[in-house]
Amino acid sequence: MSEKLTFRATIGNAGGGGAFVRPLLFRLDPETAHALTLYLLRFTSAVPPVNWILAKVFYAPTKPVHAFGLTFKNPVGLAAGYDKDGVAVRGLAALGLGHIEIGTVTPRPQSGNPKPRVFRLPEDEAVINRMGFPSKGADFVAMSLRGAQRRSNLLLNGTTHVERGLPKCHEVVRRQRTAARNDMKVIIGVNLGKNKDTPLEEAAEDYISLMRTFAPLADYLAINVSSPNTVGLRRLQGRAMLGNLLGQVNAQRGTCNPQRPILVKLAPDLTDDELDDALDVILRTGMDGVIATNTTLGRAGLRSARREESGGLSGEPLKGRSEAVLRSIVKKLGGRIPIVSVGGIMSPQDACKRLDLGATLVQVYTGLIYAGPGLIRKIIRAV
Repeated sequence: MSEKLTFRATIGNAGGGGAFVRPLLFRLDPETAHALTLYLLRFTSAVPPVNWILAKVFYAPTKPVHAFGLTFKNPVGLAAGYDKDGVAVRGLAALGLGHIEIGTVTPRPQSGNPKPRVFRLPEDEAVINRMGFPSKGADFVAMSLRGAQRRSNLLLNGTTHVERGLPKCHEVVRRQRTAARNDMKVIIGVNLGKNKDTPLEEAAEDYISLMRTFAPLADYLAINVSSPNTVGLRRLQGRAMLGNLLGQVNAQRGTCNPQRPILVKLAPDLTDDELDDALDVILRTGMDGVIATNTTLGRAGLRSARREESGGLSGEPLKGRSEAVLRSIVKKLGGRIPIVSVGGIMSPQDACKRLDLGATLVQVYTGLIYAGPGLIRKIIRAV
């Protein structure tokens, strides 16, 4: 997906400027608005004092959650799609998120589908996208994540340009290092996808290659077989094809050092039988968790003139379906592996309901477009 955090985004909700900024951004093409906000977040990543101020503005209490052998500082994460190439991790971390899912990343760079490919539906508080996994490729994203780690390590252990000439006990230094430690608590996931021109029969090679690249750089990995915008991809959710894919992934994960938890992201449009098959395969092949759900091809009840655009629908109209799928998964899994719930979480009440239904973690995305990044802090305080 695209567009996302409005820069009511950076200081908006807390500072009162969002009422002016969001209408201006909504006059821009969604991808242009996305590029602008991502640039601003990259800027905060590169300037430690600004990043520290942002973290103070969006501070939320720590509410730890343990899942997949990891400790999340709170249950609220950013879904894959905003920072596809991992260029603004520290800026995003300053918004208070407990985890950030980078991607979707493909092994080789690809441009995705032709533009325009993202459409706002304000009447429905929704977005339709047909991005098609635009990605700068695994090598670029790996370089971005290594750079983010180096910057955080420098703040923790070294001397930055801001520190030069200042006493080591100076308040600026202390605040920057505190902010860096907070960044390091943010769990990083990487969402993995196949290249468009990779045949489905060879998809496992793409996912295994990505797993080996990002195991040293991420805290967990997510197998994306549920985007509706790459032709044929959802066929990989079928019992036979998913079993073959995840079986090969699981057989090769032992070659990675370190080994990371692997989650599988599912579509909201599966039938009950298809969902049963997918979950059975996920358990049988030793996967560590489920992310439910991706965007939907459904269009029921939409009012916007844009409702006929092709692509995946997210936001308020996805809420009911995503909740229904979560209920089914919770019942079928019986607590054997954790579930991350995403899709139509537009308010703190929505997030709390998902956790009450049995999700271990939640992820937000389109809700940030309509409610602003202050939604993250509101959810954390409500749970």
